[in-house]
Amino acid sequence: MGRKSSGKEQRQPPVGPTLEKSGNGSFWLAARMALLVALIGAGIYVTWGRGHSAGGAAASDPAAAAVAAAERDANQMAEKAQMAKNVLFAQAMTALGPHKQASYPPVPYQEFAPPRPVQTVNAAFQFAAEHPEVLSYIPCFCGCEHGGHRGNEDCFVRSRAQNGDVTEWEPHGVECAVCIDVATRARQMYASGASVTQIRAAVEKEFKATYPSMTPTPLPPAPSH
Repeated sequence: MGRKSSGKEQRQPPVGPTLEKSGNGSFWLAARMALLVALIGAGIYVTWGRGHSAGGAAASDPAAAAVAAAERDANQMAEKAQMAKNVLFAQAMTALGPHKQASYPPVPYQEFAPPRPVQTVNAAFQFAAEHPEVLSYIPCFCGCEHGGHRGNEDCFVRSRAQNGDVTEWEPHGVECAVCIDVATRARQMYASGASVTQIRAAVEKEFKATYPSMTPTPLPPAPSH
């Protein structure tokens, strides 16, 4: 019979991973750590490169950078030129108003109901007709600048006669709640005695934070003393 081993000699194997104690094991551990660091660095580089490839290409290409700068300058010049035209338009509207006319064209209601009561819509159209000196300095926020609108007056009036009488309405004003609300706010403040500058400031404060777009409407002239 073989000799039985004592309890001290019966050792249980270690539980869980252990580090190699030999010099060769330390070498492989260091190699694995170096590989892991290299892979992480490569991943960060690839991610960064994807996010900056377009900008880097433009920055490294003088011709592309020059084209981008020229386009930016052209856009700024076009915006300035358009604003100059809008200023002239607003000045012409100021010379017309306040303006009363004997009768108005019928408001171009559609088959569907307007977003505001008919009385409110009619009042907005009439205020636009009678007070171009106000609404030509009040911006709109519904995105209608993409249709060429210069301010809230354009939301309701499409054309006027030489004397200022409205000859054709802008149908957009019937169906747009934002246009109507801006005109209504301006009308109410004007009736309470507010200046155009005060109306402009109040309208921007009320609507600009909610609606991201705004027509390129010139600021009203400073009041004369």
